[in-house]
Amino acid sequence: MRWGEELLIDVKKVVETFFERVADGAIEIYNECSLQHELGIFLRSATVAERFKVQFERPVSFFGLNKSTFVKNEIDLAVFTPDKSERVAIEVKFPRNGQYPEQMFSFCKDIAFVEQLMAAGFNSGFFVVAADDPLFYSGSQAGIYAHFRGSAALHGTVVKPTGKREETIRICGSYRVQWRDAGVVKYACIVATGGREV
Repeated sequence: MRWGEELLIDVKKVVETFFERVADGAIEIYNECSLQHELGIFLRSATVAERFKVQFERPVSFFGLNKSTFVKNEIDLAVFTPDKSERVAIEVKFPRNGQYPEQMFSFCKDIAFVEQLMAAGFNSGFFVVAADDPLFYSGSQAGIYAHFRGSAALHGTVVKPTGKREETIRICGSYRVQWRDAGVVKYACIVATGGREV
């Protein structure tokens, strides 16, 4: 088994265990910053951190990549070996102020970003979202909502639903957002495939 495949399984399991701790009240998350930091600390304390660094807001240029070719410039959580030969990107979201379609488009941008990082040599990538507002995971299933409130696969070109509609994001893989209970929040963890079907 390749390192990336092994760590992919470990990181997904760590994320699931993290949200079990959120559900039982041992870890408290209340906004995006708390999610990012608590998850990063949890990753550091997990067996993943025995060989890997876990760092916050690392610029793509730190990994020798040209930031102008990416939809974002900084990785929320970077997990990597000291020689940077083995790398995982984790993007996180915890929307707090409504703006449902705009936030969902931002989710799509994060997924596209981790796919870009994988295409540039990262071993694996994840998108983790937590929400305590039911309108992120239930309600109308028209347009962009179908991917986050229904069962429509997230794939292909996604058009910005508000404002300048010429802005688009391309998602190469095909993903289904599956919300899971974690006590006071629901969460979803998408494992980026770099364009392969899941």
